[in-house]
Amino acid sequence: MAQTTPVHPVDEVPPVRQLAAFGLQHVLAMYAGAVAVPLIVGGAMKLSPADLAYLITADLLVCGIATLIQCIGFWRFGVRLPIMQGCTFAAVSPMVLIGTTGGGLPAIYGSVIVAGLAIMLLAPVFGSLLRFFPPLVTGTVILIIGISLLPVAGNWVAGGAGSADFGAPKNIALAGFVLVVVLGVQRFAPAFLSRIAVLIGIGVGLAVAVPFGFTDFDGVADADWVGISTPFHFGAPTFEFSAIVSMLVVALVTMTETTGDLIAVGEMTDRRIEPRSLSDGLRADGLSTVLGGVFNTFPYTAYAQNVGLVGMTGVRSRWVVATAGGVLVLLGLLPKLGAVVAAVPAPVLGGAGLVMFGTVAASGLRTLTQVDFKGNNNLTVVAVSVAMGVLPVGVPTIYEKFPDWFQTVMNSGISAGCLTAIVLNLLFNHLPGKAGSAAPEPDGLAGGGAEEGVEKSREEVV
Repeated sequence: MAQTTPVHPVDEVPPVRQLAAFGLQHVLAMYAGAVAVPLIVGGAMKLSPADLAYLITADLLVCGIATLIQCIGFWRFGVRLPIMQGCTFAAVSPMVLIGTTGGGLPAIYGSVIVAGLAIMLLAPVFGSLLRFFPPLVTGTVILIIGISLLPVAGNWVAGGAGSADFGAPKNIALAGFVLVVVLGVQRFAPAFLSRIAVLIGIGVGLAVAVPFGFTDFDGVADADWVGISTPFHFGAPTFEFSAIVSMLVVALVTMTETTGDLIAVGEMTDRRIEPRSLSDGLRADGLSTVLGGVFNTFPYTAYAQNVGLVGMTGVRSRWVVATAGGVLVLLGLLPKLGAVVAAVPAPVLGGAGLVMFGTVAASGLRTLTQVDFKGNNNLTVVAVSVAMGVLPVGVPTIYEKFPDWFQTVMNSGISAGCLTAIVLNLLFNHLPGKAGSAAPEPDGLAGGGAEEGVEKSREEVV
């Protein structure tokens, strides 16, 4: 009998019941971050509540389309891995600056369209750079991604940044309860239930939050049943040079972040990223960003929180995340459903986020176990890269005196750490060393100076 070729876990299609549960879990994991960007930009521009609601529904719709392109793919667009797409936070500051200094939303969308086209053109260039991402760099970047996300979970645990009761004990208690539920389900429940531990934790947390007054469903009643985003709703795009330049810098940052996320998912799913697949994934990012400029939303990138969910649950099917993309499309077309999801309290998301984001960091550590740290400077590469990545996370205002383009690059801990890791790996592992330099100590730190090298040479002569 002819044997059928086994299907890779990434390409497996789970039963419909599991698809729905796993997909909804991914939506809940990224929803708060997805709607945050239009809320921040629209709020800074003092848009009306109706325009804010329009921005959010447009964002959810394009998030879903972008996710479907990335997961399912067509021709040379899409990495075909379980990657969730959403608006990038790296673009928030430049977009607020563009929108509030006279350009308005049309100038934002013009620069977003140009940035998307640039990403599609540069995708093959980034694909050819994949050889500069050995486990030393990828493990460090994945570790930085996880560490950079933990403050987001911390803000959720405390009640959400800017909330009136931020840090209230009841918020932290609710988040702790959700964390315990997630861990309990993952440890003691049957295999299928343990894979949706995050969804169960959020569901149980929401059930507890309702009687204790954590939830506000007023927005559900006010939301429309159907809402369709039309191209250039806020006017035809305008193309201003300064806006385009700042958004091109954002494009380079998001390409760097997406590269790290794609490599991380490739490690977790046992389908390693190749130069061609990396180019396809980045090209999908560019196409999604162009669609964002056309359909009244913003630049798109891979969402790291969902990378953590893939690692935590072990569900590697790209069709699960494609289902999540379909749910996002529905939420974008049915604003009332989106309002229901938005009613999930921040502490509930925070309890689940601690596990997911910590999983990303732990995956980075697992990748770093493949690296040899003896007799070289690899420990220095990791140490300095992590330090540079964590610096803007721990001290968000550290670069506020620098030019805008510098802040755009370095205020993202992921891009700052990734660039540092690439440069230091080239410096220590690819460039020829100076003559007479001492070999590093076994712990990976640099050893003695030139004197030791001279003494060793003298002994060899004798």
